[in-house]
Amino acid sequence: MKPLRIVYLLDDTHLAGGIRVAVAQADALIARGHEVVLATRGEPLTWRGSRAEWHFVSGWDEIDPAGFDFVIGTFWKTIQHAYALAGDRTVHLCQGYEGSFTVYQPFVAEIEAAYRIPIPKLTVSPHLVEICRRFHHDATWIGQIVDDPFYQPPVRRPRARRVLLVGPAQADFKGIDVGYGAVRQARARGAELDLIRVSQWPAADGEPTELAGEFHIGLDTREMVRLIASCDVFLGPSRHQEGFGLPAAESMAAGLPAVLSAIPSFLSFDPSHDYALFAPEDDTAALGDALVQLLGDAPLRARLGDRGKEVVEQFRAERTGERLEQWFLSRRKP
Repeated sequence: MKPLRIVYLLDDTHLAGGIRVAVAQADALIARGHEVVLATRGEPLTWRGSRAEWHFVSGWDEIDPAGFDFVIGTFWKTIQHAYALAGDRTVHLCQGYEGSFTVYQPFVAEIEAAYRIPIPKLTVSPHLVEICRRFHHDATWIGQIVDDPFYQPPVRRPRARRVLLVGPAQADFKGIDVGYGAVRQARARGAELDLIRVSQWPAADGEPTELAGEFHIGLDTREMVRLIASCDVFLGPSRHQEGFGLPAAESMAAGLPAVLSAIPSFLSFDPSHDYALFAPEDDTAALGDALVQLLGDAPLRARLGDRGKEVVEQFRAERTGERLEQWFLSRRKP
């Protein structure tokens, strides 16, 4: 079998789940014997390792598409550039529908135009397939990748205190405001807990950081792995615009039991819905009550931690890498 040769277009290399996914896909394909280039207008990657060949460009026209089987647009801003380079060898990697994000509302017409380009789309979550098919019929779920270091033996503490809340408060779809509200609710009901906040950015203006015992900024993969191991419960209050919710899966891979909002991405991990405690979206009281329940019940924490760990095995790099490889091979042009 002739190796695939693929290039991903990355608008930047900032610490973000969207960049992590593309880099992880590249590594998974390289591990299967294929050749992957990551082309970016950003700076060298510092917060995660990478096995890919990197091309640093000032403009996308510096890329010669002739030697690639596929050119991947990883964000709405790169899709049209990828299509201009490669035509019907272009693929859109959808990690969340950007047109639903508050910050991109002024650009919805441009985003929709990019999504209507008649190229296949690969999605990290099943619910995104239906969204993508509103614009073009050819959409396939390929799955997410949780990096191998996150799959740690679980640490079971008889008394749980450390609650992990991850994501930038500036991105409203992460529901960080709801998470803070849930913590207030849990404490009002007598729960003794330490809130551990993590974000790739400094705290937002007005963010109630006084509720957190720790606030970590810009952790790399190794630092994040260590921090997760120090925590007891993961709190995931994301809103329905969340494309996947990678920190939830990373924490579950380490055996952390989770309290999650009942949104399409989190519910898509497994049809059983028995791997976390779920509460309605935006319901701070219900999330807080679930947090109280989980913090006070060691057997429940162990059961959910074990079940969650089992569920996210599907996101191992080799499993998603195999799905990627099969899809690309089936679509490669002679």
